[in-house]
Amino acid sequence: MMDSAIETANLSKQFRRVRAVDGLDLEVPQGAIYALVGPNGAGKTTAIKILMNIIRPTSGRATVLGQDSTLVAGKSFCQIGYVSENQKLPEWMRVSSFLDYLRPFYPTWDRDLENELVRRFELPLERKLKQLSRGMKMKAALASALAFRPKLIVLDEPLGGLDPLVRDELIEGLLERAAESTIFISSHDLAEIETFATHAGYMEQGRLRFSEEMVSLGGRFREVELSFAASPALPAQYPEGWLQVESAGGVVKFIASRFDEARTPSEIHQTFSGVRDMGFAPMSLRSIFLAMAKSRRSGSGANS
Repeated sequence: MMDSAIETANLSKQFRRVRAVDGLDLEVPQGAIYALVGPNGAGKTTAIKILMNIIRPTSGRATVLGQDSTLVAGKSFCQIGYVSENQKLPEWMRVSSFLDYLRPFYPTWDRDLENELVRRFELPLERKLKQLSRGMKMKAALASALAFRPKLIVLDEPLGGLDPLVRDELIEGLLERAAESTIFISSHDLAEIETFATHAGYMEQGRLRFSEEMVSLGGRFREVELSFAASPALPAQYPEGWLQVESAGGVVKFIASRFDEARTPSEIHQTFSGVRDMGFAPMSLRSIFLAMAKSRRSGSGANS
């Protein structure tokens, strides 16, 4: 029985001197809403193109719905809905003709669902695709990717540059299908992603830095603030998982990336003497993302 909708093992892609994907080990459980986040140039789009068999890996392997990614073609896409930020649409077609054209290719195409998506996204059926706004084009692309009830929905930066109302409409349309599909999405809209993703992976410089359930991720990151009667002496080394330690007057701030309700206060008392008060604040996905990125640049994130 297939447990993972997507799985990669030591997946790599080299473009001349650039290693766009570097030893990627990724697992996306069936039924997950998995968000792949990371800065521009992290390798997210390259990884997705490998999964969709648009490009071939240099080494390693990937499976999509139990099939080797290099074999994903033709009928495979009857189970996979794929939408990318720069997706080319037949702009000379009317929206209605576009849907008419696609319908015969998918045995599971659901006309009732198609009509529901057209209503939900307020798609102008008689207008040509080239006459639509970018947001409306994304709605048309997403409707065409959802109407056949795919087992896997792969979305590469679908929300970038869209106004908040259009983003909300796209997300609502996605969540309607979440019960019957696995959703794999790369996006910079971290605040939006956080509201519905069940899993998150952070990719940087071609490597996956972490991958886990959102509940677990939110549980292990905390913004920590310590207060002292006077400026404390700062040690040469800190416990594993402490990021961006800063001191100003009688206050020390840092990010605990391995927070534990019992262990972290104990580590603080072992590291500092004279702690008067300590506070622990949860972090948003965006704050975690920024903390990881800053720590990598400064070289202090190796233990996160």
